[in-house]
Amino acid sequence: MSTQRLAALDGRITEAMKYVAEQEGVDVEEVRSALASGKAAIPANPAHTSLKPRGVGGPFTVKVNANIGTSMACYDPELELQKLETAIEAGADAVMDLSTGGELEELRREIIARSTVPVGTVPIYDAAVRAHEKHGDPSMVTPDELIDTVRLHAENGVDFVTLHCGVTRSAVERVRSSGRVTRIVSRGGSLLAAWMERENEENPLYTRYDELLEILREHDVTISLGDGLRPGCLADATDPAQIEELMTLGELTQRAWDAGVQVMVEGPGHVPLHQVQANVVLQKRLCHGAPFYVLGPLVTDVGAGYDHITAAIGGALAGMAGADFLCYVTPAEHLALPDVDDVRRGVIATKIAAHAVDITRGNKAAIEQDLKMSQCRAALDWQGQIDQSLDPIEVRYRLRDRENLEDECSMCAEMCAMKVFA
Repeated sequence: MSTQRLAALDGRITEAMKYVAEQEGVDVEEVRSALASGKAAIPANPAHTSLKPRGVGGPFTVKVNANIGTSMACYDPELELQKLETAIEAGADAVMDLSTGGELEELRREIIARSTVPVGTVPIYDAAVRAHEKHGDPSMVTPDELIDTVRLHAENGVDFVTLHCGVTRSAVERVRSSGRVTRIVSRGGSLLAAWMERENEENPLYTRYDELLEILREHDVTISLGDGLRPGCLADATDPAQIEELMTLGELTQRAWDAGVQVMVEGPGHVPLHQVQANVVLQKRLCHGAPFYVLGPLVTDVGAGYDHITAAIGGALAGMAGADFLCYVTPAEHLALPDVDDVRRGVIATKIAAHAVDITRGNKAAIEQDLKMSQCRAALDWQGQIDQSLDPIEVRYRLRDRENLEDECSMCAEMCAMKVFA
């Protein structure tokens, strides 16, 4: 099967390219060229029949991902489907099913069937759950089981998969020797590190990378090269383990492109403000300009309960520096499995960051939306302000005490500046 990348390299325009070009307001040849260069990707598994494709990277707007999924402590598939619906309604451009509890394939298939945006997964979670059920240890996964799980997810219709192929034995040794405060905070990274230390062997996702690429090419699944050694606190940011993994991801990016597979590269989670730009620039350089997908990054470790805000601050800075895809963080981050409201707030906070970046990049639609909002404020047009808001639900809630949409708010009343100097 051809992939979006192979089609672009051959000079062919696909339906997905046409759709993305129309949505982004750019020429379709610009889309094809960005895909051919590797600077953009369109995660679109042909088996995902309900999908309305999104473009990530290149000339496209900054995209937002929402994580959903069950845990071993909480399995409520209907709740996860509600989160899916809420995330899409709030404006998420993609969702990741990170489920680790219950009937995983059944839920994954239902999420894919209902989702109009790209769906991503982390296949090692699925394999680890079965290993835990069988052996009582989630790291007791065999290399064949890992490969088979990636194949299963591709066959299910997943559009992109996070694979921690750059977590090598050498990089893990750097974690052990560096005195990291939070060691390894990636679940996938920790599972692979535990497996490597027990088996005294190299990461099978690294040694069998070509086999993985064959599966992904067959189903046109985009590989999202996971940052399994990302820093879990500010003290660990930009350390040798993180940088060594990133250098490996750069090599793997080129190998995936050579195999005709689309690539995104994932970036750090906790980074102080003054290191955000450097992290993005370094990733773009080492990974040849591939789309950069960041979790946050969170710019402080003490925002518990408000980490959607700390992540939005970091996301705006990362986007300014060139990041293409922002993974949301919810108010429940570090504390609990998010509920529906957490999902909505996480998406909106991250959409604000992405929108702010799009303005700085000169995106005409983003600039026009802000102008329309300002014109509505000047005209005391409350319905117009609702319509232009990134979160109409919250605006309506703030207007809850009114029987009608009057021409003044309760803050200034008759002293409204817009009325005094009309």
